[in-house]
Amino acid sequence: MRTIDEINEKIANGEAVVLTAEEFVKMCKQEGVKSALKKVDVVTTGTFAPMCSSGAFINFGHTVPPMRMERIKLAGVPVYGGIAAVDGYLGATAESEEDPTFGGGHVIELLIKGEKVLLQAWGKGTDCYPRRYYEGLVDKHSINDFYLFNPRNAYQNYSAATNGSERILYTYMGKLLPNYGNVTFSTSGELSPLLKDPKLKTIGVGTRIFLGGTIGYVVWYGTQFRTNVKEDDNGVPMVPARTLALIGDAKKMNAEYVKGAYFKNYGVTLFVGVGVPIPVIDEEIAFYLSLSNQELKTEVRDYSKPEKPLIKVVTYSELFSGEVELLGKRVKTSSLSSIPKARKIALTLKEWLKNGRFYLTKPVEMLNEERVLVTRPNEDFDILQSVEIDLEIERLKLSLRDECVGCGACVSVCNFTALKINEIGKIALVRERCTRCGLCGDVCPIGLLLPEVEDSRFDVMEVENSNEGPCFK
Repeated sequence: MRTIDEINEKIANGEAVVLTAEEFVKMCKQEGVKSALKKVDVVTTGTFAPMCSSGAFINFGHTVPPMRMERIKLAGVPVYGGIAAVDGYLGATAESEEDPTFGGGHVIELLIKGEKVLLQAWGKGTDCYPRRYYEGLVDKHSINDFYLFNPRNAYQNYSAATNGSERILYTYMGKLLPNYGNVTFSTSGELSPLLKDPKLKTIGVGTRIFLGGTIGYVVWYGTQFRTNVKEDDNGVPMVPARTLALIGDAKKMNAEYVKGAYFKNYGVTLFVGVGVPIPVIDEEIAFYLSLSNQELKTEVRDYSKPEKPLIKVVTYSELFSGEVELLGKRVKTSSLSSIPKARKIALTLKEWLKNGRFYLTKPVEMLNEERVLVTRPNEDFDILQSVEIDLEIERLKLSLRDECVGCGACVSVCNFTALKINEIGKIALVRERCTRCGLCGDVCPIGLLLPEVEDSRFDVMEVENSNEGPCFK
């Protein structure tokens, strides 16, 4: 049994024994799991594959005069601007309005390379943000912040894809030939981070990782994280299961490990390099780390049907061989995940650990919540209902006007001190002072119609002196 503190001390002293996942598998086959457990402190993993659920938060810096950037484009690619004045989120799959083969993934790569790209921003103009349009060139050195925040990366054991229809399918798993003409997959097998610690015994919120060529962190459950899945005899999921939400400073990243891409007739995506160090803390972890491509399995599913029916269960050794037997015939296989890049990531992380550049972190919270994957029911939507959408929005807005949140935005605009902060910090209404002048009526940021004297959402205060205040004199 080892602790992360003990391993970090060995890293600091240059004594830690670190192997890549492939090297550890080989050692276990030669010497056994228990022998490898005694010798090795950390095992490094790696994957480099298309990860659509990725993107970058960017703070562009305030303009002069200032503006609120509500509609934003970078190199012609839409950036989500519904955050704050000059913050935006550039999704990896966002597409250029001029060229659908170019998009957010490519712009992220260009910025990481240090290239200048055109920023265009539009705003309606307000008293505090009067500017309505901005245009200029930006790069990663001229913006305040630029960091990847990827809601779903490093999918645990994504299913392989094939096509049983009579026509070619263009998918996020690449080009699938008709009549089960090929099989594609997108997992790095025995190098894959979440196949080496399938129960996430060592990975959690705060785990330090390799992300895009620099140091990153696990920040939460990845979206679509689920645990109620089919497992093999070793307890490893055979279907898509756990995922990680990741963050890292894109200004420090290397474009070798962050690459924009386009899949024909599907769209834009982003190849992301992820490496996770697995501390060899006990025999259970060592066992999972010892599993090879011959022992790790996944499913081949038919992407020509909406339900993606199961065709066959295969090992990663079979997939990496270049051919699998499918329905009585030999079918070519290919990986969308780059094994040479995954291997390089694992080797780079190994060197960082051995050189004392990288230390392990204890998770501040484990990702051990039991979760299921929710899917949307197939509901018919009457297009005529769209006529009522405006009314529905008004109803929803009214439902949000619940109660005062105590922000204080209304207090300073009242000339008669009818609205004030009481002794416990809540907003209080002094009815006797309210003249219903309406000055506070459009001030509440959550939409309360002030002053709501008859149905007050505030604490009601009675004044000792009803003549107090200018409106009562």
